[in-house]
Amino acid sequence: MSGQYKVAWLCEALLVSRSGYYDWKERRRQPGSRQLENTFLRARIREEFARSRQTYASPRLAHALGCPGRRNRIARLMRSERLFARQRSKDRHATTDSRHGGPIAPNRVRDLAIHRPDQLWVSDATGVLTGQGWLYLVAVLDVFSRRVIGWAMSPILDAPLVSAALRMALSQRRPARSLILHSDRGSQFASAAYRHLLAQHGLVASMSRPGNCYDNAFIESFWSTLKYELVYHHRFATRAEARTAIFDYIETFYNRTRLHSSLDYLSPITFESKLN
Repeated sequence: MSGQYKVAWLCEALLVSRSGYYDWKERRRQPGSRQLENTFLRARIREEFARSRQTYASPRLAHALGCPGRRNRIARLMRSERLFARQRSKDRHATTDSRHGGPIAPNRVRDLAIHRPDQLWVSDATGVLTGQGWLYLVAVLDVFSRRVIGWAMSPILDAPLVSAALRMALSQRRPARSLILHSDRGSQFASAAYRHLLAQHGLVASMSRPGNCYDNAFIESFWSTLKYELVYHHRFATRAEARTAIFDYIETFYNRTRLHSSLDYLSPITFESKLN
């Protein structure tokens, strides 16, 4: 019919818009191979984005899908699906009090080359705000694999809390007595109880230089990731609720599933398993 009469006349006679006619005509066409591939890829993107807990942007999502060379295409499809990775926040709760009379260990990690697990651990504390007040989290991280190997939580940031996190790490790894454990200059890490625990297991203490956050950059990076991917997107009514969410994030997602660009886009546990 449209071949015999002008489309504009037909649309006017049938009281339809020309754009509506062309949309109808386009939908009748069989989808091409690229359109079919995009449909399949969109479904995989939505599934993998949900598995990442809405944290993966296009570079990490492309690796998760096994097609790192299609990053731009995946970014375009993510925008069309209105899938946007969670954004970072600059909020930070200070937990370091270096105004104490405890001993300060020298910085032993500068220019240190890391070649194996259990060569260098780093530890630090952070605070998570809940409806009941602050919940403090201390973590111990193996720099080689970025794996969180020890952690502990409490409403009070003190020496027993940092010791509990270290004990968990020691129970899981049993490292050699030459391992270096780096922290900031906080009073908890300079306490007699914590230093006794280090000496008991033959661990070598190391501390950051004053006012230099880069000396403990690995654990600071983990805090940033934890806050950006979990904490800043939840309002925890109770400390128990925050404990459950943090436990799930560390043990279920971060250590086992989350892809790390510094580990060739593997999770910490997968990266360690490939060493055996």
